[in-house]
Amino acid sequence: MPKRIMQGTVVSDHGDKTIVVQVERRFKHPLLNKIVRKSKRFMAHDESNTHKTGDMVRIAECRPHSKRKTWEVVTDEASA
Repeated sequence: MPKRIMQGTVVSDHGDKTIVVQVERRFKHPLLNKIVRKSKRFMAHDESNTHKTGDMVRIAECRPHSKRKTWEVVTDEASA
């Protein structure tokens, strides 16, 4: 099964080797015919603790690191 890769913004980096990434998606509402924004937050594993709040990062699915942390940082936009 292929791994999903998402892009989002780091909203918290308080945990050790853990960041919280907010991923936003836009879609057209079927009834209102407006563009609507929805966001979801994912906990991701950051082995080197290099990413800070406000950074754009890409995360990919991985094996569970903890109960809620099943994503890991692939790369950040500054180096890509």
